[in-house]
Amino acid sequence: MKFWEFIGSLDRRIIFLIIGLAVFIPLLAPLKLPVITTPTTEDVYNAIDSLENGSKILVSFEYGPSTQPEIEPMAIALMRQLFRKECQVVGMALWPDGQFMSTTVFDRTAEQEFGLEWGTDYVNLGFRPGGEAVIKGIAREFRANYTQDVRGNSVNDLAIMEGVYSVKDFDFIFSLSAGYPGTVEWVLYAADPYKIPMSSGTTAIQVNEVIPYVKGGQIYGILAGMSGAAEYETLVKAPDDATKFMDAQSIAHLLIVVFIVVGNISYIVQRRKQN
Repeated sequence: MKFWEFIGSLDRRIIFLIIGLAVFIPLLAPLKLPVITTPTTEDVYNAIDSLENGSKILVSFEYGPSTQPEIEPMAIALMRQLFRKECQVVGMALWPDGQFMSTTVFDRTAEQEFGLEWGTDYVNLGFRPGGEAVIKGIAREFRANYTQDVRGNSVNDLAIMEGVYSVKDFDFIFSLSAGYPGTVEWVLYAADPYKIPMSSGTTAIQVNEVIPYVKGGQIYGILAGMSGAAEYETLVKAPDDATKFMDAQSIAHLLIVVFIVVGNISYIVQRRKQN
């Protein structure tokens, strides 16, 4: 009985400390909990795996710092899979912040991990204002909308852009999306009308908006939030930030459930004692 009274009177600051440690420790020392992949994540992996080596891929960055922890891990895993297949990756951004997000991803993967050549193996064209109008524009004439890359090089001088005159000249589109404009607009104005294969990685909150296009076959799978990123890292065989974050999240959720159960037991025991 005294035990349950002690539990019931436990200082909430101690509970906060325990939860904090449950989140912090797995980030420092990953527990490597098993990650079970779902069909929608597997569809993304298989769609990209089926591409021929050397395919031209258009990757659009539509997220900012607030959603970076959720989407950047899937962006990095995506680049690892694409570059292993020797795909040529053209990056762009429909969000102003997307240009900085894309630079971080390319620096970490193309430059530091793979040592690839700018303008030949990959290029970052950066942000253009206009939202969905940019998608409509590059569907008609790519070079009228993008004349140079983020380093100031003319698009006409880039080897990777040889043969690219509209969005139809890409073999695959991938949208890393946190909202509007993003995945939905890519489906409506590029992938669906021009029959270009496409996949997407989105924040968890956007999944319900995008999943109908997945079910309709207009998008090959979807990476759904942090859990989707962790699953994708598993399939790419490169566990990284998302896997660590899921370890921390899983332990924290488990502890919260334990505290709820124990707290309710303590309340019931003490109430019976009073009666």
